[in-house]
Amino acid sequence: MSDSLISHTHTPNDKASLTEWLDYMQQIHVSAIDMGLSRVLPVAEALGVVQSAKDDAYVFTVAGTNGKGSTTAVIAQMCQAAGYKTALYQSPHLSVFNERVRINGEMVSDQTLIQAFSKVEAARLQCDLTLSFFEMTTLAALLIFAEADCDMWVLEVGLGGRLDVVNIIDPDMAVITNIGIDHVDWLGDNVEDIGREKAGILRDDLTLIYGATEMPNSVQQTIDKHQATCYQFGQDFSYRALDATTWQYSNAAITMQLPRPALSLTNTANALSAVLASPLNINISAIEQALQSVKLAGRFDYREVKNRHWLFDVAHNEQGVEFLLTQLLAFWQQHLANQPTGGQASRAPATIKMLFSMLGDKDIDKVVQRLTDAGLPISDWFIAEIDYPRAASTEQLQGILTNYVDGAQIHEFNRLSEATWAVINASQPQDLIVVCGSFHTIGETLAALEV
Repeated sequence: MSDSLISHTHTPNDKASLTEWLDYMQQIHVSAIDMGLSRVLPVAEALGVVQSAKDDAYVFTVAGTNGKGSTTAVIAQMCQAAGYKTALYQSPHLSVFNERVRINGEMVSDQTLIQAFSKVEAARLQCDLTLSFFEMTTLAALLIFAEADCDMWVLEVGLGGRLDVVNIIDPDMAVITNIGIDHVDWLGDNVEDIGREKAGILRDDLTLIYGATEMPNSVQQTIDKHQATCYQFGQDFSYRALDATTWQYSNAAITMQLPRPALSLTNTANALSAVLASPLNINISAIEQALQSVKLAGRFDYREVKNRHWLFDVAHNEQGVEFLLTQLLAFWQQHLANQPTGGQASRAPATIKMLFSMLGDKDIDKVVQRLTDAGLPISDWFIAEIDYPRAASTEQLQGILTNYVDGAQIHEFNRLSEATWAVINASQPQDLIVVCGSFHTIGETLAALEV
């Protein structure tokens, strides 16, 4: 490795905090995103994580444009409810880094992460390679899972599939939630190229759960190449909502009436299909228990905070917003129905306040267009720049919004924390505040609310 690519930043000492380690790992590679497995594989082999996963664990790997977090959360909850020691790796996080690495639903400690980072760093230096932040932290998660001797590894792909560091681990079961246009700078600007990258998680004779009705030819070609078995949503399994508390799942072998989870039914159906297609011993009572308890912050996440109704969703592309709107339209009617009526005749009608910000490399225009075309009573938009290098500027957000809404409805702030308190002060208890646009938008808002 060229010396010019290796940071001269000193490795944190034994007493370094988790924050110091995370800051250090942000600095040791020339780019935040660096696709490819050639650098990470030697380090992974030196750590023994590849062999450990192969010999000791059953691995679910989940790729896709949207819904990976919900899908992995449901799979992990079902495995855990059935008594398996279950590891869950997700990214990014909302509030604290530890959210990314969980064993039996519990975040691992700072000290566990620090010890793993130290071992990954030693292996990296031994191999004389640089690794990106995501590569370093993913290897640390895999090492933690191996050392904890977890039965199940449920792994969320970070970006794409074929060249993502998660793909150093051979899955026993693969899930592709859907294929949409996102991360075009790294994956391509069409569904065929993106599908080819995401289908890179497949292996010979593997089972794939494909969670959408439309499948790019590139995915089918990869399935054929690996002689994989594919179960596709709409063909091999389906679901329908029965009422507010129950839903029905069906495949060729079984029909099940189940409690309705707090997460997307589409993602839940994909997760359930993966579990049912596996050789694992997970019975109906474990499935029901998991569905009643599974949660995931930031995914159609309703909360009552500061005497206000909040809905947090990490939707950050057109497909994610479509999914958000499908749920939000029904939720809004339910929200109105729950409003008290007696003695409230003089009160202003409930409206939706949007607290919104996005990363600059996303298709902000399409996201805003879908949100404004949905027919929801959005009265005001509160915008600010995310505290992140790739953030869209407030001016960029404002410029796009003015193409779709009256300028008087747009309220600009320097920080999301300021926008958070402004939307509280400008809203009424009967209103709904919707926070969306990015993981970072949700994380900064939750931090401002101190929840």
